[in-house]
Order: sequence, then structure tokens, then C-alpha cells
Amino acid sequence: MKLAPLLAILCALSVSVHGQQKTAPIRLDPHNPHYFEYKGKTIALITSGEHYGSVINTEFDSHTYLKTIQADGLNYTRIFGGSYVEVPATSFGIKRNTLAPASGKVILPWPRSTEPGYAGGGNKFDLDKWDPEYFRRFHEFLTEAEQHGIVVEISLFSSQYGDVQWNFSPFNSANNVNQTDLRDRKNANTLNNGNVLAIQERYVRKLVHEANAHPNVIFEIQNEPWSDRPVLTDVVNPYLFPPSRDQYPNSIEVADDASIAWQARVAEWITSEEASLPNKHLIAQCYSNFRLPVRSVVPGVSVINFHYAYPEAAELNQGLGQAIAYDETGFLGRSDDDYRRQAWNFMLAGGSIFDALDYSFTVEHPDGTDTEPNGPGGGSPAFRKQLGILQTFMASLPLAEMASDHQIVAHAEGVTAHALASKTGKYATYLDGNGPASLSLRLPPGSYQGEWINTVTGEHVAVPALKSSGAESTLTSPPFTNGIALRLTRDIY
Repeated sequence: MKLAPLLAILCALSVSVHGQQKTAPIRLDPHNPHYFEYKGKTIALITSGEHYGSVINTEFDSHTYLKTIQADGLNYTRIFGGSYVEVPATSFGIKRNTLAPASGKVILPWPRSTEPGYAGGGNKFDLDKWDPEYFRRFHEFLTEAEQHGIVVEISLFSSQYGDVQWNFSPFNSANNVNQTDLRDRKNANTLNNGNVLAIQERYVRKLVHEANAHPNVIFEIQNEPWSDRPVLTDVVNPYLFPPSRDQYPNSIEVADDASIAWQARVAEWITSEEASLPNKHLIAQCYSNFRLPVRSVVPGVSVINFHYAYPEAAELNQGLGQAIAYDETGFLGRSDDDYRRQAWNFMLAGGSIFDALDYSFTVEHPDGTDTEPNGPGGGSPAFRKQLGILQTFMASLPLAEMASDHQIVAHAEGVTAHALASKTGKYATYLDGNGPASLSLRLPPGSYQGEWINTVTGEHVAVPALKSSGAESTLTSPPFTNGIALRLTRDIY
């Protein structure tokens, strides 16, 4: 290679590394821990992303994927680290599943051995070694995500859910050459898992060490820990008759004590590994499904994840001073309207993250244009554009000052209202339902300007001049279907 091109490459690498070192890792905003501080801005995280296989599925074009979600105005994605794999065209009825690579197309942190017999095709894994090609993909994905302004949640572990997934697990002795001695898959993520525990520790420390230089990372301990080790804690509708009352999708569950003890150990591995490293990253705990007042979280956790969350999950936990995430959608069919309404309700209730599971991203369509039926959830190009409208709306607010507000809307006729407010006179409200609707607002004295926002098109309609004496003010919305947003600003003289 000639000297000039070589010097140019070295210079570019130096700038890249230097820039990466200067960017502090994403953290809770010190002024308002319901949101995040990243690259000097207070932000919320919103996305509709692929099913977590960007790194482990060698056939998936993550370059196109990341460009797509950035172009849609979104800034978040999840990946699974490699300790859990799903089965093609089988797991959860997903026909084209990026987390279920085709035979021989899965790459995990561990290299293949010389012994054939992995259930997902190819040779078994050697859990005593690391695969350089996996970590090349891992770094490439995190680097490119940062370049596109995308924060990545790395989910280190997951429940196994059933024998179908366990048969593909690298921790299953049938799939490795290391004689793992775990026999009960429900003990996989407990301290009672035999020699798998030491393998898990090496895996966590390796991924944490490798990711340390990347500022756009959040570590999740485990995906849906209650699925393998459930404790029924509440129900959505108590008027159902047993046994339906106590079963999904009506049951609200948390993980049992054995799971929590193991999760605490994983969090210790993360924090102790980072203790001597330059950067410290946020840790997320997947706490429950639907909604629940959090009793306690694992030490070191700053982000609390709910799946299939109601807005109450955010409202009930505002006092914790931590980020509350709607970490995964699904099981409502394919309608964009349902998931868009979930997103606006949750974020305007004080949520920090909204992460839709988007089945339109497949190996054949990494640009998210696979709109044929493909699983128990939704996702489409149109939906992502609609989430981009929500992201733009949230970014227009002074998030460092905003908090969930239950007083501003005294009454909303025939619709459900969720609102955020600041002490400096910024107000944001979402009305869920169909209108027009008349609102009774408790506004401080002053003059107000604002606009109604169509959550499907992003179209703005100006609010007529509004003055408040401090008593209740009445405001009537334009006609709308399946939700509308309102933004108000008090004039400052």
C-alpha cells in the first residue's frame, strides 16, 4: 500500500477512536432521570425495530436496517447477545424471524468446534473460546448504530420459554463440546445451573468488556425472566373467571426469588467488569408485563423494562426517579393504529422508551418492507413514519423540565388524556379515542399559543388564541380518529 493512503486510513481511525472516547455513554439525565442525556442533549428513545437478530444472523443486512430506522426518525434498537436462539418458522408462530437464523447461518460469541451436531445446523460450539468474527460483527453494528444516532440495548440473556428453544441453546449439552451439566432449562438463569454459571460469567464479562468503548449501549440483564420462573402478582381484569383470570394475557407476573438472585449476580458481573474500564453503562431490568408498581429493582439498575405495557406502568413508577421503558410490543395483530396509540399513551404518561417489535424487518426485507403476515405483532413503513412524528414531538419539548402531570386536564369528554408539563409553561397532551373532544384545562394565568398534531400525518392545526385567568379553560379539538396530540406554550413577557 502507498504511504499516502495508509496515512489517510490511520488518520481516520485516530479521529474515529478519539471521537468515540470523547462521547460519554448514554446516561439518565441528571436534571430529569425520566429521560436520557446523550451527546449533550436530553432525549427519549423511540423505535420500531427488528426481532433482535442483527448480529447473530449472518444473512441479515444490518447496514440497510440501521439506515432505515434512522431515515424513519427513530433512535433505538435491541439486539440479543447470543445466549438465546429461536427456531426458524416455529418459535411463537413467526414465519420469517431474524432471531431464528436459517440452518448454519447463526453466529454466536463462541466458535464452532470440529464436532458436528448443533441443532441449528453445523458443528457444535466450544464455550471455552471466542469467535473473532462474531465480535467483528458486534463492533461493526455498535459503531454503525452510533453513526446513525441509534442507541442499542444489548439483552444478555432470555428465558427459554419451552423445549423448542432450549433444543437450540448453546448451553444445552447437546449443542456444545463442554459437557454442560444443566438438565432443567428452567434453572438456566438461576444460580443453580451447574457449570453453566461460570460460562455465563465469562460471556457477560466478555461482551461488557468489548462494548465498553461504545457510548450508545444499555445492557439488559434478561429478557422476560418471569416467563420461565413466574410469580403471579396481579391481573389486568379481576372480573374474569378462573383459570383465565390468572393466565396470559390477563396475568401480571414477576420473576421468582431464584431468578432475582441470579439477575443480581449478572448485574454485579457488569459493574465489576466496568469498574476498571473507562466507561460505565446503564443496566436495564425487565421487571414485569403490562403494569405494576415496582417493589424493588436489582442493585445497579437504572432502566426498568415492561413488556406489553399499559401507560400506568409509567405513571405508577414516576416516583422512582428512573427510566421506565415499554420494551416490547406485540400480540395485538397488525394494525398500525393499535401500536401507535400505545406509543403516544405511554410516552405522554411519562415513559422514557418505546420499543415496538417490527415484523416487517426480515432477511429478505432488511428495509422493513415485508408486510405479509409474519407473526403475532405488527410493524410497517407507515407505522415507523408515524413513530417518527412522535419522536419529533418529544424532541420539541424541553424534556429536562417535563414531568407527568395529572392536574392540567381537569376533564376530557369521551377520551383518555395523558399529559406532560414543565414549570416554564410547556404542555403536551395526548387524547386517545375519537373526536372532536372538549377539554377542561387547569392552566396558570397567561396567554397561550399552540397546535393540534395529527398523529398519523403530522399535520398541525393552530389553536385559537387562548387566555387563562387561572380558572378552568375550555378548548375543543378538531375532529380526529384514534388519537390526537396537543402542544401548548405560555407566552413569556
